[in-house]
Order: sequence, then C-alpha cells, then structure tokens
Amino acid sequence: MKINNIRISNWRSIISEKIYFQDLMIFIGQNNHGKSNVLSSILFFFGEITNHNLDFNGEAEELWVEVEFIDLSESEGITFKKYVSADNKIKVRKTAYKNGSFIYNGYIEEAEEDWLKESKISDFKKREIAETLPLEPFLPDKGAITIDQFKFAQSEFIKANLENLNFNYILEENNFLGLKNVAKGSFGDLFFIPSIKNASDELNPKGSSLFGQLYSRVISKISEHNPQFKEAKEKIIELTKILNKNNLDGELNVNRPEDLTSLENLLDNELTSWNTKIDIQITAPNVDDIFRVGANVSVDDGIKTDITRKGHGLQRALIFALIKAWSKVLKQEREEDDLDSETSSRKSSKSTYFIFEEPELFLHPQAQKELFFSLVNLSKDESQVILCTHSSSFIDLGFHKSICIVKKDSIETGTKVLQYVNDIFEDLEEKKKFNLSYWINPERSELFFAKKVILVEGQTDRTIIPMLAQSLDIFRYDFTIIDCGSKNNIPLYVNLLNKFRIKYCAVYDKDHQVGKDRNGIASGDRDSKSIEDMIDHTLGKTFILENDIEEELGMTEKVGSGKAYKAISFVAGESFIIKEQFKQKIIEIYSE
Repeated sequence: MKINNIRISNWRSIISEKIYFQDLMIFIGQNNHGKSNVLSSILFFFGEITNHNLDFNGEAEELWVEVEFIDLSESEGITFKKYVSADNKIKVRKTAYKNGSFIYNGYIEEAEEDWLKESKISDFKKREIAETLPLEPFLPDKGAITIDQFKFAQSEFIKANLENLNFNYILEENNFLGLKNVAKGSFGDLFFIPSIKNASDELNPKGSSLFGQLYSRVISKISEHNPQFKEAKEKIIELTKILNKNNLDGELNVNRPEDLTSLENLLDNELTSWNTKIDIQITAPNVDDIFRVGANVSVDDGIKTDITRKGHGLQRALIFALIKAWSKVLKQEREEDDLDSETSSRKSSKSTYFIFEEPELFLHPQAQKELFFSLVNLSKDESQVILCTHSSSFIDLGFHKSICIVKKDSIETGTKVLQYVNDIFEDLEEKKKFNLSYWINPERSELFFAKKVILVEGQTDRTIIPMLAQSLDIFRYDFTIIDCGSKNNIPLYVNLLNKFRIKYCAVYDKDHQVGKDRNGIASGDRDSKSIEDMIDHTLGKTFILENDIEEELGMTEKVGSGKAYKAISFVAGESFIIKEQFKQKIIEIYSE
C-alpha cells in the first residue's frame, strides 16, 4: 500500500495542512519554514520518534497526524479488513496529548442504524433487546449473547443488506486493530536518512546497524545450511558440557577439568564466613556471534582504509547503498513469507518508505542529478521516496506533481505546503513549447526556491536588470531572475507560477519601436495582452519597457548582434546615468 495523502494538525509550526502524495515527494523551501516539521510528522506517525510538549503548536492540548493509504495488497486487505473502504483505502489517525499519551484510531464505514454500530453493541446485546432486531436470524438460539456473537450477526446482516443500508465514514472510538499500541512496521518499513549521519555507525557489523543486519542474515543462512558450521556448533556444545560441574541430566560431570574445580574451591574457602558457594557455569557461545565480533569492513577505492578516512560524498553514497540493499532484502523476505504462509493471519505491510533529508550534501552538481534519478527509479520500485532539498538539481518539471513548496509567512498562519497535482498545461503544444524553453536553461528550476521571481524576455534583460539593481544597492539574493527565451514564452512561466502560488513580476518590451510597421506593432500588442491576461494580481504584476531595454538605457545606436555584451559595456561606461523613470522601475521590480 502507499500513502495517498496526509493531514497534519498542531504539529510544531503546522497548524492545519493536507498534503497529497505521489510515489516521489520533493519538499523545498527557505530555511526555518517547516520542511523538517513535515518530515518529523511522518516519523511520528510511523513510530520512529516520540512526541514531546514542544511538538505542540502554541497552546494546543492535542496534535494528530492522519494518513490515508491506497493500493492495498490482498494480505494488507486482510490485516486491515475492518477499515478498508469500498474503494480499497484505509485512513488512520495518530493523536498525541500533552500528558504524554497517544492513540491510533482508524476510520470505519459505519451503518447509520445504532444497532449496527460496533461501538453500541453493549446497548443492544441483551437477548430481550437483540431478538427484537432484524439481526435475530444471525444470533444464537439460546443463552447469553457475547460481544463476538453480536458482532458476527452485525457483519452477516450488513453483507446480506449492503445495497439497502447507508454508511458514514467516521473515526472509530476504539483503538486501531483493538491494540493499545500499533507495532512498528505495521504500515510498512520506513528508512530515514538525516542530513548528518555517521557512515561508520551504519557499517558496523555488530549491533543493529544497516550493515550489521544485512551481515547477520548472511551469517545465519550460512550457519543454517553449511555442514562445517553445523559441525563447529556441535563441537562447541560438547566442549561446553565438559567445562560444567553437572551434566544436562543433573549428574556430576566426572570429566570436568580439575583447574575449574580448584578455582571454585579457592573462592569457596575465602567465602566460608558468608556460608556461600561458587558455581562456574559455561554457556555455549553462538557461533554466529563469534563471526560478528571478529568482522571488520574496509573500503577500497584504490586505497584500502576504513570508511571514516574516505570523503563525505563516498560516505553518504555508502549509506544510500546500504539502505537500498536492506530494502531489497526485506522485500525478498516478505515475498518468501507469502510463499511459506498458508493462512490469512495478520501481517505487517509490505510497503517501503524512504525519507531523505538534504540528499545533495557533499555531492557535486552532476552527482546530485545522478542521485536524483536514482531516487526516481527507487520510487518506481514499489516504494515511496520522500525528500527535502535545497538543490535545484532535485527539481524536474516532469515531476511537478511531486514538488511541494513549504512556506511560513507568519506564526498565526503557520507552515503551509503549496503543490499542484493536476496538469499545468492543458494544451499539448503549450507543454511542448514550455519544455523546449525550459531545457535550454535548466537552471530555471531555481524559481521554485525564490521569494520572488522576475520574468524577462531574454539574455540582455537577464544581465542588465540585476546589474543595475546592484549599482543601486537594492539587489536581492532571494529573488530569481528568469530568462524566458522570448516575450511570448512569458505567459507559460506566469501560468506555472500561478499554479504554485509563487510571487513574481513580468518585465517585457512594449515593442512599438520606430520603424516598425502596423503589423509588427499589432503582433507586439497581442503578445503584451497575452501576458496581461495571464497575470494573477494577488501574486504578480507587470513592468513595461519603452520600447525595449536598449531604449530605456538610452542606447541610440542600432545594436544588432551581441546585444547583451554591448549593453553591459554601455552601462559600465563612465558616462552612463540611469534615467529616473527606468530607475523607479528597477526599484519596484526589486521590491516585495
């Protein structure tokens, strides 16, 4: 099964938010706006972290995280049978209270009639009441009616009268699955890779590290099937028997070495006044543990050392490799369990979820892009991948439904998540046109991280406008300026920014230059109108250049080729003075 959506209430900076999930989820946003709080809410639901009083938003006395799962497998449908809706979904809420307690509750489809509600069984199960209900044919003939018998009668009646009953989808009052606590892994395996993680810890062959668990499974399989291992185990057990004072049947061991008995006698003599005896018992060591204790892992990239002496990029790559390997092992084991199992008993979910915090750390740009598509492929392998990032290398408009912009404009409104899960371009030609302009300059992905986006027609505007802003000491690093490739491409970018609710301004040429004929001016006016019609004035505004940036700068000579370079040279000249009207436009462009 997979996450379909998550609702979060009063968790840290999040007051109330609903997030729609894809197989790949990319959370981006400025520092301290709540990305980590989104991730931690998921960890809280899955039982990976516990809640504390500081996790409650403001004065809230309770918080909750609610997850809707879809695409349930057959075994998951059996496990969560009570909660499965008609469209094969389940919805579960985890609520925490400031007194430290928490509870899981599931949503159930409950019939409107009180006597068909599981929570009301105690009100109707007395025989004199139950026999007056339509349930009577499904109840035992005599004796007291138990809760399970009444529940069975409810179930059978609902099956028989499904089309004639009305149901409400409500949050149950009882514990989810009837359990006080939901076992870790009930909803699937979750792997969290924080931004800072010690690779040597995960490569330790002892304990519960990722490599330790992988290595333990290998050793266990060898131990189970290798005859030499079996023989070694038997010999160790026999040696242990010789060392103990008594045999397994309680009789005195006559073959015990005298040195052990002498040591016991020596200690007994020293403890005579305490009336105490010493008995040294030897327990046979586990052969598997012997091979764990003696195992060390080296990494050879041309120079063989331990992982701590390698670069951080390789250390992080190794952690990712271990996680993916562990995921494959768990998947294989679950498939083997399914083949071995002949019953429909309750099992944990087969689902796998990966949460990566800043996966780009310690990687150069090309390696970041390679890792991104590796994670894309991982999300296609029956897993869901959730990541938060500050890198535009992890943004691809082919996955725009996965992009979530996390924003916090004020404490009062809290953290909000902006996403768009429909198609951005309804017209296929518009989509092709946008993709072509986007691929020419992939760094345009930076617009998703900007506090405000400045859209311009081409390279000259892209160069000169920030240059002038710097000279006026108003340049903003949290603003991104985007070269749209042409004037008639600007509406495509405006459409994108509108969908994601990103603030922007569009700067374009009026295109009424001297010498232009009537048709050329009409064409320019149509392009201008297309831009103005697309503007959402709650997010953006326009600035019109008279008639192009060269005229605004006061360049009188015909420019021709090399426009950007000639404009830079002109602005850098000692005689250049910016016109007051154009100066005001630059100031407004760089204002919030």
